Amino acid sequence: MDPWLECMDFGVAMTKEAGKMIRDALQREISVREKSSPVDLVTETDQKVEELIISSIREKFPTHSFIGEESVAAGAPSALTDGPTWIIDPIDGTTNFVHRFPFISVSIGFTVNRQIEFGIVFSCLENKMYTARRGRGAFCNGAPITVSGQQDITKSLILTEMGFKKDSEHFRAMMANMESILSIPVHGIRAPGSAAVNMCLVACGAADAYYHIGIHCWDMAGGAAILTEAGGVVMDITDQPRQQRRRRSPPELPV
Repeated sequence: MDPWLECMDFGVAMTKEAGKMIRDALQREISVREKSSPVDLVTETDQKVEELIISSIREKFPTHSFIGEESVAAGAPSALTDGPTWIIDPIDGTTNFVHRFPFISVSIGFTVNRQIEFGIVFSCLENKMYTARRGRGAFCNGAPITVSGQQDITKSLILTEMGFKKDSEHFRAMMANMESILSIPVHGIRAPGSAAVNMCLVACGAADAYYHIGIHCWDMAGGAAILTEAGGVVMDITDQPRQQRRRRSPPELPV
């Protein structure tokens, strides 16, 4: 018997409800505030969605812990313990949401003993529900998904994210990375604007790799579970695999 199936089913249900809240909010005027910089945005909907998810899960599973993007921004601790922990990004792609650009997701990762047990990413405007349970594969709207398996980087489509960098050295590094990759050459670089969606696009073979420097745990927890269960690998900047599905060999591209 799967000890965490009830949690995953409840998480999927809450993610669908959060997606409906986001779609409804897009029909109204969006109130936006800045956080750490002019491009680090938060909306009232981010906060309401996170409050909905956490309060509902806390009522159902009162002993569980939470790490939520907006809670941490408001001063809540960000501590990963051995207990059941929900890692939540209420709107991954807030800038997309503000501009009504269609790649907007709700992302949930669930860990026990500091290991991801399942991930849920709902790309709510596309109506694509990505799910994965450790050791049981990855799915989009119930259909199995796998990575492309492409091992020739010159035949690859690469995903990244780019934007404002206050530090000029960081800006130059960002542009230099893109120049280096395009000069390999690769088929192209895309930037959809949601880390969770990016990881899911690699998981289903629509892109071959995704790199991002400065990513947070709530951006990637749900997507990492889906990507690894789809046969991919998540690596840090030292080329060390962070998570890898054991049942098949991952592609050699960094993700």
